[in-house]
Amino acid sequence: MPKGEYLRYVALGDSQTEGLGDGDDTVGLRGFADRLAEHLAAVDPGLRYANLAVRGRVTGQVRAEQLGPALALRPDLATVVSGVNDLLRPRFDAAEVAGHMEEMFAALTGAGARVVTLTFPDVGKIVPLARPVRSRVFDLNTRIRAAAARHGVVVAETGRAAVVTDPRLWSADRLHASPLGHERIAEAVAEAIRLPGSDDAWALPLPPQRVPTRRQAAAAELRWAAAFLGPWLGRRLRGRSSGAGRTAKRPQLLPLSATPGPATGSRPAGA
Repeated sequence: MPKGEYLRYVALGDSQTEGLGDGDDTVGLRGFADRLAEHLAAVDPGLRYANLAVRGRVTGQVRAEQLGPALALRPDLATVVSGVNDLLRPRFDAAEVAGHMEEMFAALTGAGARVVTLTFPDVGKIVPLARPVRSRVFDLNTRIRAAAARHGVVVAETGRAAVVTDPRLWSADRLHASPLGHERIAEAVAEAIRLPGSDDAWALPLPPQRVPTRRQAAAAELRWAAAFLGPWLGRRLRGRSSGAGRTAKRPQLLPLSATPGPATGSRPAGA
């Protein structure tokens, strides 16, 4: 990649792109997009970076709220990562979600940006209670790949590498990547766009760890359900979003060293 090819990077999406699971709202969030920006800035320190993602957004909201501002920033590189919040809702239409993604792909590539997206891992291997939605994940991945192919969008196949279901790549809530997971995603995108110094090491397995007993695994599931699933369901039943009252953490293109002000709101982390 010639130096200077990517000088205006804009990230669109939901909580994963905002960076939940990598830092917190008191010290600030990092996340794969911030980490990717660091990789890009190592190639060219002239990089400017904006992150428009807001937690809790479904894909239609990402398109409606973030696409216009993204186009106004005239990015030469954009990441579009969305769909998990749609997958988890009772009414899910893979064609509709992929349609919103394709509209963003078409608009951004039409404006001259190189666009990158991700595929999603088998959630049943991360959250056993989520096995009923596995088919949704596979369907959405297939549709995202097809839409990406129609518009020349690069797909980082994070959904296919076995390591992505390793618990160490996920935070305690199992909905958001851990710091290590966010770094692996950033490295996967860097490899997908053939950034100098990148390779496929992100897909390598982690060192073996002790496998929990059945009793330990069941106890862990109960603790997770009480700590995270219950509150998440409660918010959904009340019609509340973890992103209510929040705005993008980095709405303007700024040098990576520039620290924007904190996003509004102080609701605990959620999908």
